[in-house]
Amino acid sequence: MNVVVPRRRSKALNLANLLTYGRLVAVPVVVALLFWPQDDTARWIAVAVFVAAAITDYLDGYVARTYAQSSALGRMLDPIADKLLVAASLLMLCADGTIRGWSLWAAIVILCREILVSGLREYLAELKVGVPVSRVAKWKTAVQLVALGVLIAGPAGERVLPGNGTLGLVLLWLAAALTLYTGYDYMRSGIRHVIDDER
Repeated sequence: MNVVVPRRRSKALNLANLLTYGRLVAVPVVVALLFWPQDDTARWIAVAVFVAAAITDYLDGYVARTYAQSSALGRMLDPIADKLLVAASLLMLCADGTIRGWSLWAAIVILCREILVSGLREYLAELKVGVPVSRVAKWKTAVQLVALGVLIAGPAGERVLPGNGTLGLVLLWLAAALTLYTGYDYMRSGIRHVIDDER
């Protein structure tokens, strides 16, 4: 007698991971829309896609925790999706002149920190050491995403809310300051583990 074993649904297709996939798909969409920086319609669609992607950054973690949908694939892709979205948006905003002059340093600081933390996490993973996300790092992410959303609106946003560009740049500098703080915090923690490993 054959026993029918119910097929287990792949964790790769659970809701939490689907939200992460959506964020990955949003990256080339936002980039493509920003190739027309003077087109108000393209700008607003880019803002809508970016905001939806930013919301999934919170939702996928919430769904994974609440409905026990955490998976190795999700843990790997989640930070990758976040960094790709931020890095691609920053590069396109620098390319079209929305971020320029001294504000380029804020973008450089944010990008360098993302690379530094990624490398640090990869090294510590070999030591079986986790790097928990601090409360300040969560605030940094929130400010960073709001800043980018405001800046993506660009000239279109300026026509609706005068001073929109200045607000976005101020928030970007605030995100860069928080980025320096959290980057130093992660680096200090990582170096401590490196020193302990060398002993």
